[in-house]
Amino acid sequence: MTLTVLLHIVKTVSGIYAKRFDINRDEIWYLTKLQEELGELTSAHLKATRRGRVGSQTPHELHMQKEEEAADLLAHLVLYADKNNIDLEKAIRRKWMAHLPNEIMKDNA
Repeated sequence: MTLTVLLHIVKTVSGIYAKRFDINRDEIWYLTKLQEELGELTSAHLKATRRGRVGSQTPHELHMQKEEEAADLLAHLVLYADKNNIDLEKAIRRKWMAHLPNEIMKDNA
């Protein structure tokens, strides 16, 4: 799945969610959702690594919770970038891929 396809999917789901719960998704909302989702991922990680209360959750359930919170964080990062006219693919190429050897860059062009 490309970031463009992911963006289309998460924009659709986010729109449904916003309409259902009457949420005004302004610029601050997109930023604070990132913080909220990072907090939830942190909590899930702490539980999964036995640094937090796990209750009756199994290791598999704890791992699935980490996966779901990581997915939420990624989805909201893509939404934030879109709202702020940030081209994540271009930024990753510029910031991260510039450090790759030329041979690898040619393979990923």
